[in-house]
Amino acid sequence: EELDLGVSSGRSSIAMAEPGEGYDYDLFVIGGGSGGLAAAKAANDLGAKVAVADFVKPSPAGTTWGLGGTCVNVGCIPKKLMHISSLYRDTQCDAHGMGWDTKSSHSWEAMVTKVNNYIKSLQWGAKTELRAKNIKYFNSFATFADPHTVDLKDKKGTTEKATFKYCLIACGGRPSMGDYPGANECCISSDDIFWQKKAPGKTLVIGASYIALECAGFLAGFGFDVTVMVRSILLRGFDQDVANMIGAYMEKHGVKFARGMVPSKFERTATGQVKVFVKDAEFGVYDTVLMAVGRTGCAGWLNCKAAGLDFKESNGKLVCNEADQTSVPHIFAVGDVIDGKPELTPVAIQAGRTLVKRLFAGSTKLMDYTDVATAIF
Repeated sequence: EELDLGVSSGRSSIAMAEPGEGYDYDLFVIGGGSGGLAAAKAANDLGAKVAVADFVKPSPAGTTWGLGGTCVNVGCIPKKLMHISSLYRDTQCDAHGMGWDTKSSHSWEAMVTKVNNYIKSLQWGAKTELRAKNIKYFNSFATFADPHTVDLKDKKGTTEKATFKYCLIACGGRPSMGDYPGANECCISSDDIFWQKKAPGKTLVIGASYIALECAGFLAGFGFDVTVMVRSILLRGFDQDVANMIGAYMEKHGVKFARGMVPSKFERTATGQVKVFVKDAEFGVYDTVLMAVGRTGCAGWLNCKAAGLDFKESNGKLVCNEADQTSVPHIFAVGDVIDGKPELTPVAIQAGRTLVKRLFAGSTKLMDYTDVATAIF
């Protein structure tokens, strides 16, 4: 019964792989983001033999990045840095009214270069830490070959196999482009905006999620012409009094909202801009169209069937029990790839660390997913 929950007792029904078991690794982690790296390091500290595979497929616009996952590369970290940078414009306006003579200009390209260099230092730190702990790092795309084996394919197309006693799926998710005609060819997503050296110019953000509103907020903060296209309500799932207050605040600060509509198609103009259509009538022409209409889990990329594992086709996620255990008892998941759990970095880190203590240290403590707060910038 304990094995079914992924919880070990003092007798340690789930324990370290014995050398005689013949697996290459006690724990194989698919995905080198917040949750995967935290779990790998914690398992290593408990004496397990651990490997991590991380490989970023390019976005439709061709953007790729290194080790560290969404938060570090295309999420919280660059978002927060750009958010802070955008606030200086307001600060300078305030300072001028108090006797400061402040004359300065902002360079998008210089900011992106500095932010990207900082992110690269975090990638380097993550890689160095794995090496120092003797955790094997595969810069390869992992897919299941059978319930205890992964196939690993690197960027040159070279393949190898690795076997494991336990597997942790921590592959996260990627932005959805919404299946609108021309979206993949003409639009970018949060995967691209933080690495794009060219200033976005006049921008249309499509979506009303916190990712849409945060990006619209900092872009408007730099003085770009920004419109947000909203299908129905802002911030579905959040308190609507607060959501409407955020919308009103953003409008006051120069963000335009086009409400009650969705795009029908996108076309590239001769000048390289994007022509946006709503109900097949032209809506406007923009330098940048940023799609922020939701995210899809990456479980569908892993050849789950070979491991006897089912995933939800609707959202690319895995259904897990309260012990973060999938339908295959020795395969677990943490982070954004789990169905119905908060998509937050600290949650993935905590879940990963809690899980490996159950696997390798006899703990019975489960991750508590109730009442986790979310911040919107």
